[in-house]
Amino acid sequence: MIKEPRPGRVKTRLGRDLGMTTAAWWFRHQAGRLMRRLRDPRWDLVLAVSPDVEGLASRVWPADLPRWPQGRGDLGDRMGRALRSFGPGPVVVIGADIPGITAPRIAEAFAALGRADAVLGPAPDGGYWLIGWAGRRALPARLFDGVRWSIEHTRADTRAGLRECRVALVAELQDVDTVADLARTEGPAG
Repeated sequence: MIKEPRPGRVKTRLGRDLGMTTAAWWFRHQAGRLMRRLRDPRWDLVLAVSPDVEGLASRVWPADLPRWPQGRGDLGDRMGRALRSFGPGPVVVIGADIPGITAPRIAEAFAALGRADAVLGPAPDGGYWLIGWAGRRALPARLFDGVRWSIEHTRADTRAGLRECRVALVAELQDVDTVADLARTEGPAG
């Protein structure tokens, strides 16, 4: 899932610390490095873009990567659509603001979906950097209902929506929301 890197519309918490232009610049370059690292013949890389019209027409992201509009709603609405739309079979959804994501981390998540219904990649702040669904049965209709986004309860609230499912966890990775998070990341060079 990726947003157009416009100052004031992406990484606004980071922007309060660094300035909105610098935060947008960081996100654009972080996302570009991530896309280069995740090109792999084992899976299809699709950009779920926001805002829809601007993201579909964007010249910022590689033209050869397929794009899908995230649509309206909160993060749960948009992730739910992505998890349901990219089947059949296993699907993982990630954000573009996690420097530590590598192809082996994604492969680990897909492998976990071989033995579980869902997979989460935890973040230290109580959220997650990855959610995946095996696709052997329908995604819970109310999976993201009541999830408190961007706080320490996000992962626990999502786990509650998966209570009837086997859930695997993969490696914890740091997402970047603030300058303190940025200082803690030591993502691969790219």
